[in-house]
Amino acid sequence: MTRAVDHRPESWHAALDRLQRDGLPHALATQVTGAGSTPREPGARMVITADGVFDTLGGGTFEYQVIEAARARLAGKDGSAEGGMSLEAFSLGGRSGQCCGGFVNVLIEVFPGSATTLAIFGAGHVGTELVRLAAPLPWRVHWHDSRPGVFPDWAAEQPRLECRHAPDPTAAVAALPAGAHALVLTHDHAEDRALMDALLARGDVASLGLIGSKSKWASFRSRLRDAGHGEAALARVRCPIGMAAGGTGGDKTPYAIALATLAELLPLTASAERPDQRGLEPAELRAIFNRSTP
Repeated sequence: MTRAVDHRPESWHAALDRLQRDGLPHALATQVTGAGSTPREPGARMVITADGVFDTLGGGTFEYQVIEAARARLAGKDGSAEGGMSLEAFSLGGRSGQCCGGFVNVLIEVFPGSATTLAIFGAGHVGTELVRLAAPLPWRVHWHDSRPGVFPDWAAEQPRLECRHAPDPTAAVAALPAGAHALVLTHDHAEDRALMDALLARGDVASLGLIGSKSKWASFRSRLRDAGHGEAALARVRCPIGMAAGGTGGDKTPYAIALATLAELLPLTASAERPDQRGLEPAELRAIFNRSTP
């Protein structure tokens, strides 16, 4: 029996749930008040991303201006979204170029998405445990392996996780976003070395860890130095990773090493504190509502 395909557009609440689960930047626009003739009623919502719109506030120039305002917030001053709220007032006869004659206030809430990207190279035992343990954390995880068909079926259901077949280590590294945290633990030492070379050459990786023994790192360090990488860059590499579990006499099971590795990462991924903001200032709210009063 052939299943029917649902071609209906995604609703705002379905899009909001998906984007929140995937840790992607988005904005929620809510009509909070309306006076006079307006396209929609208070409570109408739409979700906006850099390249998509889900649901509607009524269409027309007014809606395009809401989308434009939301995308400007998503772009931010430095190309990255900053979370927070803003209240926009629209006169549906002047600012919006419409003839309704009403007034609308729209609350735009920006969700910047996951602040941390973790790139894991290797889908072996430790890599698999790392991905499982990272699931509750608000990180985006890019899981790479050069071998086809190695990712488990359950990975398709884990939020904020992208599985990437990566036969070319250099291309995989080049595709990473700036500021990613990288862990190298593939099945092959030559591949590990190629990945380390490419990651160090980028110069914008937030942190870099390599699985293996101290003797492995001594060998890699010598070759990477010969390849032109300076002492300052090499000193930032953590090897072995998971030392709290894999040290002398410690638990060297994949789960324990993965757990210790994530514990090492947590202080490195802590985001800078932002000023406490619990909404719009009362004076700002009063000014906006006063401007919108017919």
